[in-house]
Amino acid sequence: MEKALRAYAEVLRLVRRLPMDSRPYYSKFARENFVNYREVEANDPKALDELFNRAYVHALWVLNKYSVDQSAADKLRKICCN
Repeated sequence: MEKALRAYAEVLRLVRRLPMDSRPYYSKFARENFVNYREVEANDPKALDELFNRAYVHALWVLNKYSVDQSAADKLRKICCN
């Protein structure tokens, strides 16, 4: 649970780097996804690792879409991919 909260907080920090008009959409999208998958941890640790990896890859895609330097996601990579 702690890892998920750290990842969620970091995703929200990355959302702040996006243009103002797209921030509400991506912050809502992130919250919905973290809430929808909150039960996975208790059931299947492998599935949880896959979700963290997906969160990181999706964050890179969004940052690239808005031409934000992908190195901004380094902290998220450390949280999700270790």
